[in-house]
Amino acid sequence: FQWSSPPEAIERFKSQEIWFPPPQFYEFCRLCNFPSLGELQKFSSERALEGCERWMPVMLSAADGFIQLLPGDELYPEDPDYTGEKKMMMSTDKKVEDLMKEGGIFHRIVIKNVNNLAVYVNIEAKYKHINPLMMKCDNSDYNSRL
Repeated sequence: FQWSSPPEAIERFKSQEIWFPPPQFYEFCRLCNFPSLGELQKFSSERALEGCERWMPVMLSAADGFIQLLPGDELYPEDPDYTGEKKMMMSTDKKVEDLMKEGGIFHRIVIKNVNNLAVYVNIEAKYKHINPLMMKCDNSDYNSRL
């Protein structure tokens, strides 16, 4: 076990010293908004009564990777599979880069491979939540229009 700050954990992930799944990468990127535990605690206690929403990421399989679509993304389906019973999987022959260049409203995690993730968010978070810092593990520039 090793204690790491969120930015340290992300750097260790990028260098492939550790691995965590895309939802945890997303949350580490959100935690990077808070330079101290005290500031996170203050934010959490102020936001606690605002509410929350149920999320179910929807996987979009592209020609060269995957995109986990989250609520608010322009490609997120109107009726997502909240139970997992439908085994919903969207697919396209387009490359991730093309999907990113064509898009404009993002709330997604781009997955090129298990150690190459990127978070793209340009929507307003609901219930006074805070969006993750947009971070990526490669040099792609999909957010040039954000």
